[in-house]
Amino acid sequence: MQVLVDADACPVVVKEMLFRAARRVEVCVTLVANQYLRTPPSRFIKAVQVPAGFDAADNRIVQLVTHGDLVITADIPLAAAALEKGAHVLDPRGSWFSRENIEERLTMREVMDQLRSSGVGTGGPAPYTANDSKAFAGQLDRFLARHA
Repeated sequence: MQVLVDADACPVVVKEMLFRAARRVEVCVTLVANQYLRTPPSRFIKAVQVPAGFDAADNRIVQLVTHGDLVITADIPLAAAALEKGAHVLDPRGSWFSRENIEERLTMREVMDQLRSSGVGTGGPAPYTANDSKAFAGQLDRFLARHA
């Protein structure tokens, strides 16, 4: 089992939790981004830089993911692709994507895209909070206790 991170928009605090978890439970954590990422020295942590381009990091994660892996992302289409390959998918706010909820999330994303393209202001995601961080840490710890 490995942990793959959609790192371009991943909060720094989440990356730091993943670095600590990688060393603690000796699980490979791979950050994938289209920019250079500084990572602490560890045989369990690596960064993969992909060329700039639409969904380049997402596509690389889909190439790398295998059944049973953990993917960290807030990107709904990437979550859907990872679930199709048998991965577990956790967003940085501590919420799980699943086969039971992915279709609803894809539909809601499409509706919001249509609203934005018609000029309706939908706002962006809420700011990342300490509660989000705590929820993520709890879900990550429970997952690693069961799977690592």
